Amino acid sequence: MNLTTKLLLGIGLSAGFLSYAQDLSQVRPVLTGAPFLRIAPDARSGGMGDQGVATSPDAFSQFWNAAKYPFSRTSSSVGLNYTPYMGKLTNDVFLLYGAFHKFLGQEERSTISASIYYFNMGEVELTELGVDNTVTSNGVSKPNEMSIDVAYGLKLSDSYSMAVTGRFIRSDLSGGFNTDTTLKPANTFAVDVSGYYTSPRFSSFGNYEGKVNAGFAVTNLGPKLDYTGDEASRSYLPTMARLGVGYDMYLDEMNRVGISVEGSKILVPGSEFVGTDPNTRQPIYQVPNVGVMAGIGKSFKNTNSIMYSGALEYSYDNAFAVRGGYFHESEEQGARQFATAGIGLKYRSFGLDVSYLINMSKINTALDNTIRFGLTWNIGDETSNVDY
Repeated sequence: MNLTTKLLLGIGLSAGFLSYAQDLSQVRPVLTGAPFLRIAPDARSGGMGDQGVATSPDAFSQFWNAAKYPFSRTSSSVGLNYTPYMGKLTNDVFLLYGAFHKFLGQEERSTISASIYYFNMGEVELTELGVDNTVTSNGVSKPNEMSIDVAYGLKLSDSYSMAVTGRFIRSDLSGGFNTDTTLKPANTFAVDVSGYYTSPRFSSFGNYEGKVNAGFAVTNLGPKLDYTGDEASRSYLPTMARLGVGYDMYLDEMNRVGISVEGSKILVPGSEFVGTDPNTRQPIYQVPNVGVMAGIGKSFKNTNSIMYSGALEYSYDNAFAVRGGYFHESEEQGARQFATAGIGLKYRSFGLDVSYLINMSKINTALDNTIRFGLTWNIGDETSNVDY
């Protein structure tokens, strides 16, 4: 892929986050810096309509809701996930996500967890056209983005927990090519606040046992990213608010069926109408340049920025799972509408998750027909949550 294509995709939507090769004249998505933080990093959530704030705990809960870890079935786990990206256009763009959690103390009430998320945008060969039409190589650019975070989770009661996450974010869209430009790597930090509720089992429909799960998370709340040193051109972080609820029905001690729904909203102001071009008579839209908290307030004017998803998961003896989901976003905000499917396998302390995305929109997405892979290693002992 040539330099111009990659940089435009990277700077605008982090290598085609929303769509490509379509007429987007009626699409006005909310643009942010480091938009890779909006991409679901793990195969389990990737098979459940890109949701995870209220699903049962797993090794990758750090991204969605770190407050789920105090209800984990294992005292410690490690997870690694690989996602190929923009597979229709290139084969050297991918996302890597690794996560770890561990219980603190003997009472199984608090956890420490950490993760790293890395987005590789591939290699770009730089060339220069001379006055005599000769092409000279100027080396290779390697744009990339990453985040590193640590979270602390605590059970406040037998059914409810909360967590706080601190995150360092680095976005290097220049990849070393900016020797004569103002574009530079941008660094910032952010925090997440999340909560998770899971009820004890109770007598439910048809005398089956059931339980209710619910969760919320406000993620990536922090200062803007500065790519140029110009205050007026700083980029908002992809601050998100998520709220979800789920219900698990236990058909017997081996078989469980879970259904969950989740709503999310980006807490970043969208473009606002500021006037009409006197020459073309076309409307002009601009993103308001305000502070982070003021931007969150303005984001509620954009009712189209609410997304929702639904998922279904069948699990047998916590060793085999089949999943399906659906995700919907308004056409004006990017038109991501897709179905997902996935499976999960577990053998002793090792687990494998695979998911597949099926585009349901007229606008192509960067993850269309993408298969994601996730590996989990439960390195600790079972906790008292196994019987909860």
